[in-house]
Amino acid sequence: MGSHGKSLTIESPFHCDYGSNIYLGENFYANHNLVILDGAEVIIGDNVFIAPNVGIYTAGHPLDPKRRAEGLEFVLPIKIGNNVWIGGGVTITPGVTIGDNTVIGAGSMVNRDIPSDVIAVGNPCKVIRTRSEEDSQREDFHRR
Repeated sequence: MGSHGKSLTIESPFHCDYGSNIYLGENFYANHNLVILDGAEVIIGDNVFIAPNVGIYTAGHPLDPKRRAEGLEFVLPIKIGNNVWIGGGVTITPGVTIGDNTVIGAGSMVNRDIPSDVIAVGNPCKVIRTRSEEDSQREDFHRR
């Protein structure tokens, strides 16, 4: 890892290209089958939870088949803010920034920036609503 906070849990298996381009904040948790293609920097903030089967991909290839056949690729950094929850089966594509306090719903394809303080879902991933006071008042949880 490029760096990581003191509280770090990554369930196996975990796959990455280099590892040295991955920067993780405090209190990071990733469930099984996380893949990070880190040809460019992947910067992840504090208190980020990642569900199973998530792919974070900084690499892409030309759309033109001749250029793609030449083995060309590009890499763009990905930034995930603080207090983010990424649901199961999410794909995050090159160049994306996800803001603080955001939830990305399961199965989403994140191919554009997502702002802070929202809930976003879908393919392509879109904001469906901002976080509300009701979200803060919910009490039917248990500790793991």
